[in-house]
Amino acid sequence: MLYLWLKALHIISMVCWFAGLFYLPRLFVYHAQSEDTVSKERFSIMERKLYRGIMGPAMIATLIFGIALIALNPSIFSQGAWIHAKLTLVVILIGYHHMCGAQVKRFARGENTRSHVFYRWFNEVPVLILLAIVILVVVQPF
Repeated sequence: MLYLWLKALHIISMVCWFAGLFYLPRLFVYHAQSEDTVSKERFSIMERKLYRGIMGPAMIATLIFGIALIALNPSIFSQGAWIHAKLTLVVILIGYHHMCGAQVKRFARGENTRSHVFYRWFNEVPVLILLAIVILVVVQPF
């Protein structure tokens, strides 16, 4: 029963994390397009609050519940290479998360050098990772 509760909490926290990972780069698009100081300051505040108040705690919760699931079922590593691929994607996602954090700081300092088009493409990275992770976990193709 504990395992199922942890799995539910892992999924809930993962959904919250991905919501932030989808929305923050979209804010970057709008921020890069903004030209007036009031808009730029507003976007900086929104970005900071989203990153620190939602994304950070959701990422930590996702990792804690995921580690707990593995600790309760370490034999998962012998069920196929899909879990190794999933964990590799999670590490990449953590890197993406921190890249977003660095960008939040750049925008706050007024040092953004990238266009809104870059952020439109940057916004697609977590979508691709989510698709791959869900397929790996559900289908377990290898």
